[in-house]
Amino acid sequence: MAKKNAFYAQSGGVTAVINASAAGVIETCRAHSDRIGKVYAGSNGIIGALREELIDTGKESAQAIHGLKYTPSGAFGSCRYKLKGVDQHRAEYERLIEVFRAHNIGYFFYNGGGDSADTCLKISQLSETMGYPIQAIHVPKTVDNDLPITDNSPGFGSVAKYVAISTKEAALDVASMCETSTKVFILEVMGRHAGWIAAAGGLAAEQDGDAPHIIIFPEIAFDKAKFLKRVKETVQKNGYCVIVASEGAQYKDGTFLADAGTVDAFGHKQLGGVAPTLAQLVKDELGYKYHWALADYLQRAARHIASATDVDQAYAVGKAAVEMALAGKNAVMPAITRGKGKKYSWTITEAPLAKVANVEKKMPRDYITKDGYGITAACREYLSPLIQGEDYPPYKNGIPQYTRLKKVMVPKKLKNDFKVSK
Repeated sequence: MAKKNAFYAQSGGVTAVINASAAGVIETCRAHSDRIGKVYAGSNGIIGALREELIDTGKESAQAIHGLKYTPSGAFGSCRYKLKGVDQHRAEYERLIEVFRAHNIGYFFYNGGGDSADTCLKISQLSETMGYPIQAIHVPKTVDNDLPITDNSPGFGSVAKYVAISTKEAALDVASMCETSTKVFILEVMGRHAGWIAAAGGLAAEQDGDAPHIIIFPEIAFDKAKFLKRVKETVQKNGYCVIVASEGAQYKDGTFLADAGTVDAFGHKQLGGVAPTLAQLVKDELGYKYHWALADYLQRAARHIASATDVDQAYAVGKAAVEMALAGKNAVMPAITRGKGKKYSWTITEAPLAKVANVEKKMPRDYITKDGYGITAACREYLSPLIQGEDYPPYKNGIPQYTRLKKVMVPKKLKNDFKVSK
């Protein structure tokens, strides 16, 4: 009987280290070529499977695949596309089976966040509901750090490092100019419902009075009067005020400060501009000169300053995903488990997807100071190990050298095309 082939796909917002997970998957599959046949990658995530647009990773050199460890973004293309239930979109599942069967695919590795875990779980159930055997393993990834069970999510450590460093450097700039110029600086970071990334800004502070002076968490209801009072007190005391604000900042009734009025493909509200909203509030109520910045894609694409710990963990979960599949596992996710003791350590364990899919891990209240504007010692102890170490990419002429894949497409075997619903 022919060896089963593997299918790997990237999903959702990409990170500085998601390609390290891809390298972990592909290199481990190659190391087990006696049991796994070809390794295909979906062009633009799960959409690539539906459209039968498969990339033959076997056409890539060992050097190119290894170079993925140093390359940001999604090398094979990602997508925001959520499969609904079999009863609602049976045609999509039938199409996946059709493509998988045509290309002898028996292993499915889906690299993404919570919504991707849900998709992976549904695909893992194909063998039961539609009679096609396939092992589906979720490879964790999300800058939001909101996946349950796993201690932290690959992708987060590097964003945390970038935000902490950016906060520290920008604060030095503001401090040097505040006497005659900017009094308030606001850095907006990602985090729709969980304030992990905003919390990372707190690592910039080394002693009392250091920036950030205010952190705005989604978990803490925004109080306008209290916020303005704190900003004024901080400027009077230090001469300036640095704020790190999560895009998901919201009022007590759950309304986002920056609700754009639209939703993304996963049904999440799209947020646009908590920093300018806060800046305008400061200007109107306090009259301070301000500047604001939107970290946006910069925070999740900054491979040049990635956390070495994050890179190692991202590769490890990719490697473990293949090993779990070879062990006969299905509907599971490699999870990072923190070791006990003062010295930081971690191992890879197994988490059932049924307990991962559609579960959002938010900041514990004891990680946030009583006033709601800072991080506690416990939070610092949790975050600090995740940003440790540097893993610089190779440079040439002063610019990082990132892998460029050939992305040779596999010839289609099916006559009918499939139109992906928007």
